[in-house]
Amino acid sequence: MSKYSKLWEYIKNQNADSLKLSYDEIEQIAGVPIDHSFLTYKNV
Repeated sequence: MSKYSKLWEYIKNQNADSLKLSYDEIEQIAGVPIDHSFLTYKNV
C-alpha cells in the first residue's frame, strides 16, 4: 500500500476533468507530509 493511496482514492472519486489542490490539501488528504525535495529537481 502506497503512502499516497488515500490521495489516489480521493482523486479517483472526483468527478471532474481537472483538479487543483494545494500542497496543504494534498498532505491533509494523504495523511502524510509531502517531500518537497522534488521541487528542486530540474528536468533538462
